[in-house]
Amino acid sequence: MHLVAVAAAAGIQLTWQDISDLSEIIPLLARVYPNGKSDVNHFEAAGGMGFLIRELLSAGLLHEDVKTVNGTGLDGYTVNVFLNDDGSVLRKPAPAKALDETILAPMSAPFNKDGGLKVLKGNLGAAIIKSSAVAPDRHIIEAPAQVFHTQEDVEAAFKAGELNKDVVVVLRYMGPQACGMPEAHKLTPPLSVVQNRGYKVALVTDGRMSGASGKIPAAIHVTPEAKDGGLIAKVKDGDLLRLDAVNGTLELLVPAEELAYVKSPRQICKAARVERDENYSQASERT
Repeated sequence: MHLVAVAAAAGIQLTWQDISDLSEIIPLLARVYPNGKSDVNHFEAAGGMGFLIRELLSAGLLHEDVKTVNGTGLDGYTVNVFLNDDGSVLRKPAPAKALDETILAPMSAPFNKDGGLKVLKGNLGAAIIKSSAVAPDRHIIEAPAQVFHTQEDVEAAFKAGELNKDVVVVLRYMGPQACGMPEAHKLTPPLSVVQNRGYKVALVTDGRMSGASGKIPAAIHVTPEAKDGGLIAKVKDGDLLRLDAVNGTLELLVPAEELAYVKSPRQICKAARVERDENYSQASERT
């Protein structure tokens, strides 16, 4: 989300489909939380950005001939920077081999063949998912929906034991038009607990989650959002949902003829306005 905004400020149109396409061909080379147990300090000690940039350059996955603030191309960043005891800066070539191969991997043996970001598409609209931190056996979840309109309601249901089952938590009216798209990262711990109890769990929301979101399959930024008349506004408790991060689909498994009779909030409001205007017109004619 931040890269899209930065690109727009520079006059460049970057879409989440672009990011998904890039992730499909760029392998996973770093295991840093939440994709692993290590933090950024461990990453730096294992070889850091110098190692990572060199590996990507060697595979032709980065453009070397760019202007950087360093005054060089990207090859100037294939080094690690240290501070000497006298305060001077020391630059050394990044190690040929990662110093901790549980944190950094070479192009020849990546942790995963793709980067783990994917666009999901289906009758619910489009969403994006980060699957790199999710166990492979959790990449496809099919379970009944339980619908919520606030994060607090999800937490209350968890504390009451109402989520101890196979469930797709649908958190809607969390999009930019509805309430400014607040961060929903605090749902990760309780849903992780439910998942650890052996249940199939997923989150589907028109809101957003931090990049630090963890091991729960989460389809976020669902668009059209509920406030904009998206199908997510029609989901009912018990409806079957299927989130498939392998094939890139997000589906509400309800017959189309049934959905045709379920009005969204926008349709209800529009119908109410039409009825109001007709009643007003008839009253005017009578007078």
